[in-house]
This record gives sequence, C-alpha cells and structure tokens, in this order.
Amino acid sequence: MRYREIAADLRRRIAAGEFDDRLLPSEATLSGAYGASRVTVRKALDALRDEGLVASRQGMGWSVDPALVRQALGRLTTVEAQLAASGREAERRILGFAFRKAPAAVAEALGPGMVLEVRRVNLADGEPFARVTVWCPERYASSLSRDDVEAASFHDLLPVPLTGARQSIGAVAAGRDDAELLGVPAGSPLLRCWRVTWTGGDEPVLLSESVFPAGRTEFVVDLPGAETSMAPAGLRLVE
Repeated sequence: MRYREIAADLRRRIAAGEFDDRLLPSEATLSGAYGASRVTVRKALDALRDEGLVASRQGMGWSVDPALVRQALGRLTTVEAQLAASGREAERRILGFAFRKAPAAVAEALGPGMVLEVRRVNLADGEPFARVTVWCPERYASSLSRDDVEAASFHDLLPVPLTGARQSIGAVAAGRDDAELLGVPAGSPLLRCWRVTWTGGDEPVLLSESVFPAGRTEFVVDLPGAETSMAPAGLRLVE
C-alpha cells in the first residue's frame, strides 16, 4: 500500500540522518514530494509515530523523536552507564524477583542448579525503553535483595570481575505483554538481545534477555580501519 512505501522511505531517511535539525517537512511538502494525498502522508506518519520514530506537537509539526536510545557495542558496559554519559536519567523498575531452578535455556548457558531471575523494565527520562530479564547463579546472587537489583546493575553488585560477554541481536514481534509494557502496538518490531557475561576463566555468571522497541533503539559499532587486522566478529544470517 502507498502509505507503507512512504513510511519505509521516511524510515530510511531518518536512519540516514537526513533530518539534522530533527524537523520533518510539512505534510503539504511531503504530499507534493511523494505525489500522494495528505491523508496518505498522515497515515504514513502515524505509522512511524506508533513505532516511536517521530512525534507531532501542536504548532510544531512533525519531528524525529529525540527519545532514541543509542548503545555502543564496542565495550562491556551497561545501558544505564551509557545513558548517564549522555546526560539522560536511567531508572529500573523491578517486575519480578525470585530464586528458581534454571530453565533449560538458562541451564545451557549458565549450568544447572538454582538461579536468581530478575525481570525489570528500564526507563530513560521516565519513558520505558526496554524489558529485561536477567539470570544469575545462586552462588553469586544469594546475598542480593530486590532493593539491591533495583538500585544498581549486576555489573556493580557481583563480587567477581566481569571480563567479557557475547551478545546476539535479532528481531521479534511484540507480544501483548511487552507491547503494553513498552507502549507500542502488539506485533510491532522489537530488537531482542541475548547476552552471556563471564568472569575470569571464562565462567559464565550472567545471562540476560533484553527487548527494545526497534524505532527507539540504535546499536552502534565502531569499525576498524583497513590498516588493522581487527574486524567485528559474529555476523550471521538467519534463514
């Protein structure tokens, strides 16, 4: 449908940074540029607003939503630390806190036994941008409380140094619960990240699943120059 084509092109232009001042052309200008009615253009913009990419304000027209959360992948850190570094306020709200037997997928990553499972929503400047579930072996988490994991990250709380991690990122559709929690339409695109973090000796100590609205999140990787032998690893096509 025509509005989807317009939305896709605007999405591409936003991702390319074409709108440096964050203001989009007026609906009338977009209508002329795309050779479509204003009703069609408005439908395309409404679709992008549902994804969290654009916002409209009375008397201001349409703009790129400044709430985009950018995360660097080149170093082991937390998104809260990156938000703080960019001058934004990070907050965690705990949805669930329990010790339980490790489910099969968790046991495969961390080993069998009891784990602490923490479910939370992460917020930036008061707006939810991620639903996160973290699992940690009981031997490292036995002294932690609900208040502890709401006030600080596992990176700060664990009694062992974290020396590395492997993270995979894919796309999923928002289920009803995540859609309601993150304020997006059910079925809209989410980025799902799985991360295994380990301590010295390559012992895995954390497994986390994070889901982010695709239109509000950007992952950034710095690529080395051709004169170096280093290269980003792990690109895999999923069939």
